[in-house]
Formats: sequence, structure tokens, C-alpha cells
Amino acid sequence: MRDKLIFSPWLSLAPALTIVFVLLGASLLYAITESLGFVRVIGQSKISLDAYRNTLDLNSEFWTSLEFSLWISIVSTFISSAIALLLAVWLSEQRGKTDTLALNWNLAFPHLVWSVALLLFLSQSGLFSRWAASLGLISTTADFPVLVRDRFGIGIILSYIGKEIPFLTITILSVLRSQSVGYDVVAENLGASRWQRLRYVTIPQVMPALIAGALLVFGFIFSSYEVPALLGVGYPRALPVLALRFFLDPDLRARSEGMVISLIITLIVMIVAVVSLRMGERKE
Repeated sequence: MRDKLIFSPWLSLAPALTIVFVLLGASLLYAITESLGFVRVIGQSKISLDAYRNTLDLNSEFWTSLEFSLWISIVSTFISSAIALLLAVWLSEQRGKTDTLALNWNLAFPHLVWSVALLLFLSQSGLFSRWAASLGLISTTADFPVLVRDRFGIGIILSYIGKEIPFLTITILSVLRSQSVGYDVVAENLGASRWQRLRYVTIPQVMPALIAGALLVFGFIFSSYEVPALLGVGYPRALPVLALRFFLDPDLRARSEGMVISLIITLIVMIVAVVSLRMGERKE
């Protein structure tokens, strides 16, 4: 009876898991074979590591794109996590005085729609620049600061921050509202300040959930294509954008390098996902 209880969830999930593993396995196999130079479209069947050598060459664009992707992912994740923590603590202290409608409303918008909105508002020909020019704050719209399509990825970071704060806030808030208020009250009665209660009581309670959520956000941002493609520049560009550039190259042999970059992105994201799952297990 106990064995049936253990295996019944896996049996019920077996059809869905089979489809996922088959599709994922076929995709990975296809990517690995093409990364090794096996491109059937052009009749190339000789196994070679040239794509790996070209991609990982110290002078290749891969390293610049890797640095740019890490910069965007780390900064966006860190700022989103910090703001989400403070916002979740504030909402938790309200105890029913506020709701999370605004957070849920934000989550309903896809990242691409959110990025288009930022482009319309923050570009040098956008609404904010026109309003600033009409109010006399700047001479022309060209004087408006470059916040999107800049080489530092400011627009990309702003887009991800705006989208990931609600997700992380709801994640942290669910943990806070499931905890007893006794610890915080005891700490306050013992003379702990607001900062001390946050540091020694609240943060330790939510840290496993915060880290797990932040790792998921990092993995998503690192592997995302649409936002860097829309709000980024030609150089430097994020790794997914660089990979697509190789896929669209007229020389079909360049697809092997695109597959190498895709496999590297997949490997990094899978490592992050495994660490996030481990953190989630520790939380439970």
C-alpha cells in the first residue's frame, strides 16, 4: 500500500513527463550533433570541434556577450530581490490593510509587452522625452538621457526589474504570511529595533525562498532573448541574441557555433535550476 502511495504521483505524471523528456532529449541531441559539425542541411557529416574552438577563442565575441549577460542577470536579480524583500516586509506588516492586486496585475503582462511599453516611454523619442521637452526641462528630445538601447543595458535591466519585483514579492510574502507573528513580537518586546528584527528574524525566515526565487529569476533572465533583442544594441549583445545571429547567418556552417552557445546557456541554466530546487527542498 505504501509503495502505491509513493509511485502513484509519478505514474499519473508519466505521460506528461514522457513528452517533456522526449522533446528535450531530441532537442539536446540535435544541438549536440550540430555543435560537433554534423549539419545535414549542407551535407556536412564530419565530426569536428571547430565550432567549440571558434566560440571559446579568447578573441571571440562570446566572452563579451557572456560578460554582458552576466551583468544584466546579476544586477537585475540583485536589485529586484532587494526591493521585493522590502516591499514584502511592508505588505506583511499591513496585515490585510493592502492587497496584492497591483502585483498580480503586473504579472499578467508578458515581458515583451512590458519592454515595448518601456521603449515607448523611455526612448529619446518617447513620451517622457517629449513631455520633458514641452515643459522646458530639456532643449530637445535628443537631450533626454539614453535609457533604452544603450551599451550598458540600462533599459534591459529596468525592464526585468519591473517584471521580477512582483514575482519575488509574492514569493516572499507567501512565506511571511504563513509564519507566526510571535517571533517578531518577542523580538520587539525584547527591545529589538526595526532593523534588528528585519536582520535577525525576518530575513532568516525568508532567505531560502528568496534565494530559490532569485536563482530562478537569474536563470530566466540569462536565457531570455526577446527583451535584450528589443532593448539592446548591436554590441555588446546578450548570449541568446548572439546565438540567433549565428542561426540566421547565410553561411549555414555558422549554425554550429550558435548551437555551442545554446548548449552553454542550457548548461548554466540547468545548474542554476538544480541549485534553486535544492534551496526549495531546504526551505521545506
